[in-house]
Amino acid sequence: MAKTEPAGSAPHYVPREAVFPKVMDGPFRRFKWLMLVVTLTIYYATPWLRWDRGPHAPDQAVLVDLANRRFYMFSIEIWPHEFYFVAGLLIMAGIGLFLITSAFGRAWCGYSCPQTIWTDLFQHVDRLIDGDRNAQLRLEAAPWGATKVFKRGLKWSIYLAISFWTGGAWIMYFADAPTLTVDFWTGQAAPVAYATVAVLTATTFIFGGFMREQVCIYMCPWPRIQTAMLDESSLIVTYKDWRGEPRGSVKAREKNPGGIGDCIDCNQCVAVCPTGYDIRNGPDIACITCGLCIDACDTVMGQIGRPRGLIDYATLEDCEHERAGGERRSILKTVLRPRTFAYFGVWAAIGVALLFALGTRERIDLTVAKDRNPPFLLLSNGDVRNDYTIKLRNMEARPRPMSVTLEGLPGARMWTDEMGQDRAARRLDFTVPADQTKPVRVYVVAPEGTAQQDFVFALAAQDRDGGGDRGETRFDAPEDGQ
Repeated sequence: MAKTEPAGSAPHYVPREAVFPKVMDGPFRRFKWLMLVVTLTIYYATPWLRWDRGPHAPDQAVLVDLANRRFYMFSIEIWPHEFYFVAGLLIMAGIGLFLITSAFGRAWCGYSCPQTIWTDLFQHVDRLIDGDRNAQLRLEAAPWGATKVFKRGLKWSIYLAISFWTGGAWIMYFADAPTLTVDFWTGQAAPVAYATVAVLTATTFIFGGFMREQVCIYMCPWPRIQTAMLDESSLIVTYKDWRGEPRGSVKAREKNPGGIGDCIDCNQCVAVCPTGYDIRNGPDIACITCGLCIDACDTVMGQIGRPRGLIDYATLEDCEHERAGGERRSILKTVLRPRTFAYFGVWAAIGVALLFALGTRERIDLTVAKDRNPPFLLLSNGDVRNDYTIKLRNMEARPRPMSVTLEGLPGARMWTDEMGQDRAARRLDFTVPADQTKPVRVYVVAPEGTAQQDFVFALAAQDRDGGGDRGETRFDAPEDGQ
């Protein structure tokens, strides 16, 4: 027997209703245009920017060099052991989102989120091929014919081209862009490059072209997190129901002065919304606070001679104050409050700490690893030998001369595989190639009777820039009586 839904209950699944936003001019729409152009320009153009780091380093301004385990961003170069810089930037990004959400609500979702940016771009493609909202609705309802097939094919081809360009731009961040482009089109690129482009092309095509608002409403976790972070002092897009209700036409308002609100129920706020949400129903996760409904409502209010702001960015506190007949606070006073100052203080402190660490870090580095099996060797003359692997790191884009000296361990000397024991000394000189780590096998021998003790390998650069590092380790020796 087939199951039926109880009377009055909501169905568990509702098919998606396609959203066809109407184009609307206004300050928020123009700001979205600005964000669209700026963010897409940064994304697509950044891999092609050049930066001269000298003859021994790549000249791509922003590069994630996985093969050599480097991250380049203009004049900054991050090595694997400096991953704390990347971690710090990620923490700053997270706190920055908290700061923006606390001050301006879901501004990230409305203007800067990649899903929002590419959805907006694809919606402009819709208007270019199918026309504005009414034309899109007519085409959607029309039966399949030559015209509909042609427009759908053309539009989806443009979707696919944008998606492919998006995936192709992403892989350019991980290799030299001009070289990788040639290799990609001549079939010489690594298989992972083709796989990455295929995956990103498919996801951009599906998410931006067909799922759109569903990603924001159902798939993305960030709106749930943001909702928990909002409070009565956060700016959100708000419909002022005490001013707009009860709704009625202009003629109804003329016949009943004071009995009809400012909202004429034109539904323009719904028509322009990229998620198809009616903001008059109150705050909801479907509202990405892009402000397009404000542009639409302000335009209508201007046409009927009513003041703007029926739908506006406002805090719940200000809305209650306005409802009681008071004046709303300025945006500056709304934003400058203890919570935003706290977020900004933490964000700025992390940024200052990262800048300080970046400015004071040494460009040479030394790591020491001692052989543990065997811990020591007894030579025929009674001397004691310990073996070590030291790594000399040169983080400059030029070769650098360096020296390693023993500090402590009286009477000890050292040598490497590249020299004989007869040349053993307390100081060894090396030249480390540009932007590389040089591993060296070092043998340290101490006179008979030397006790187990700690000592130091001291690294010093021998050029005009100077700098150094120290690696403390242990020298093992036989215990008394052995």
